[in-house]
Amino acid sequence: MHETGIVQSLIHQLQAAAIDAGATRVSGVDVTLGALSQFSPEHFRQHFAEAAQGTLADGATLRIRLSEDAGDPHAQSVMIESINLEVPEEADGAP
Repeated sequence: MHETGIVQSLIHQLQAAAIDAGATRVSGVDVTLGALSQFSPEHFRQHFAEAAQGTLADGATLRIRLSEDAGDPHAQSVMIESINLEVPEEADGAP
């Protein structure tokens, strides 16, 4: 299913960003659903929750903005706007 592939790609991007930052968890993500993206917010939320299970994004707070601009060049896309990561503080050697 096309929607599943879109969400799996998004989860992969979140995983990569978290790993690159040394994060232990993706705590939140802001996404914009393009006006022609085939997703309602509820539908996207369901797919996201299923795809995130067992990943660093499992349980992440999902904030969704729905674009109504069918003329936007990204109208068919789901775009990550921002990611909130839990990054452990670096041990500085102090007791």
